Amino acid sequence: MPRPAISHAPRADAGRAADAPKQPSLDEARGARLQAFRRVRAETERRASHLSAEDQIVQSMADASPTKWHRAHVTWFFEQFLLKPHDPSYEIFDERFAFLFNSYYVAAGPRHARPNRGLITRPNGEEVAGFRAHVDAAVERLIANVPAANAPRVFAILEIGLHHEQQHQELLLTDILHAFAQNPTDPVYDADWQPPRAGLGPHGFIEIHTGIHAIGHEGRGFCFDNETPRHDELIPHARIARHLVSNAEWLAFIAAGGYATPALWLSDGWAAVQAEGWQAPSYWRQQDEAWHVMTLAGLKPVDPSAPVLHVSYYEAEAFARFAGKHLPSEAEWEVAARAGLLADAFGSAWQWTRSAYLPYPGYRAAEGALGEYNGKFMVSQMVLRGSSIATPEGHERMSYRNFFYPPARWQFSGLRLAEFI
Repeated sequence: MPRPAISHAPRADAGRAADAPKQPSLDEARGARLQAFRRVRAETERRASHLSAEDQIVQSMADASPTKWHRAHVTWFFEQFLLKPHDPSYEIFDERFAFLFNSYYVAAGPRHARPNRGLITRPNGEEVAGFRAHVDAAVERLIANVPAANAPRVFAILEIGLHHEQQHQELLLTDILHAFAQNPTDPVYDADWQPPRAGLGPHGFIEIHTGIHAIGHEGRGFCFDNETPRHDELIPHARIARHLVSNAEWLAFIAAGGYATPALWLSDGWAAVQAEGWQAPSYWRQQDEAWHVMTLAGLKPVDPSAPVLHVSYYEAEAFARFAGKHLPSEAEWEVAARAGLLADAFGSAWQWTRSAYLPYPGYRAAEGALGEYNGKFMVSQMVLRGSSIATPEGHERMSYRNFFYPPARWQFSGLRLAEFI
């Protein structure tokens, strides 16, 4: 997923029209930030509340992290990048935590190896809860007391931290699902969890006409730096599916020997099929000659009408070839989504595109540690667009660029098809 980087805050504009929206007062801004901070921090704890202390320690693969680590890491972020630079009175909770809970911020100092996060049984869950409470109280004091001259910078970093935490809220669910899927007892995270249902909108394909279209973030709201700069792209005449590919369509792919037909696969994809023994999407298994899937509500029968989830880029690309189509580019996806032409663009599945994760023309990574985590990953990964059923409310945008390596399957990732005309 896009890592936190400095957002592009609106610049002062002496020529703003007289009837421009009134800017909130400092007290109003403080109140809004405080509510947002409390809301996001509470959502992390709500998601973790379904898990036992033992659940929160497990790390089922190197790409995943324990729930306890997620809770501590997002807290360290606020301590490292907000409190230490901007609150001279702040007292660090525990000097050891910076090493344990840093992730990839090289400029912020050394860190514990990612594959070994599940070995950190100490500090325990109560200590992590104490860390969160300590930092929460300090951040709330900072919001209440920051001088007007420092408020824009403090509020900008606070906003980055909140979006960063929302990313980890989604990862908390994807990671625990992967862990539970390794357990032969098929644990239930939340019995009331509802997977995405079939889209109610029209199916079929819609046309995108040849032309130059503006792509990337627009407006004054938050964005990560990899969504900028907004720029023009030439898009060819194409059609893009209104709907996501369904489990029923994927069952037809399986029945037709899709996982056993090398001509459908990229070379690296076929190597992954052979090495990993893929025969269906991740978490699918056959019982009594019927397909079931591990979900956050436990093991459930595969719903043919629901969108397929937990497929890699390699699988998505192979399915598109099987269907005589291809995956849309991220620019095609954005143009169609902005026009309101896509069903389930958000809230069901991240959608693989055929676009490599590369910088937009004129992109410049922000300076310092906060600028590390988008630009330096712009190689060997593919872009996904939209959002998933696990994405927190308010953490989605038309211009949002998610990205993963082609074999990744543990995310809530699906696809829609496209074709040239």
